[in-house]
Amino acid sequence: MSKVSYKTQYPTNENIQREWFVVDAEGETVGRLATKIATVLRGKHKPTYSPHMDAGDFVIVLNADKVKFTGSKWAQKEYITYSGYTGGQKRRPAQEMLAKFPDRIIESAVKGMLPKTKLGRKMYKKLFVYAGTEHAHSAQKPQAFKF
Repeated sequence: MSKVSYKTQYPTNENIQREWFVVDAEGETVGRLATKIATVLRGKHKPTYSPHMDAGDFVIVLNADKVKFTGSKWAQKEYITYSGYTGGQKRRPAQEMLAKFPDRIIESAVKGMLPKTKLGRKMYKKLFVYAGTEHAHSAQKPQAFKF
């Protein structure tokens, strides 16, 4: 009787296949959209997912200025930044953030769902958010991401 040996295949940097996806954020709820984007950035949608490796794909988000919140979050939700200096804390409601920096709404939601480690910072660099419908990554031939 012959002995059959099955070895578990672990992803390495050489055999990870990274793809580019485009997500249209128009009319999407911020939190639900951010969870799907964070899943793709981490690589959890692939069968080769490993928590200690960055096996995720690149994500391009378009129409970030057309996202929506549920309830009264537009008036109540605040984005807080701190410069490090005395009196350097700024609070902006979600309405003001949408008017001034619409891309930061999605970026902060996704960043909060990634690991707070070196690996999470590496994953975050694969996210590209744009307020309009144009992006500069057409050479990578991105595919539309199906939810």
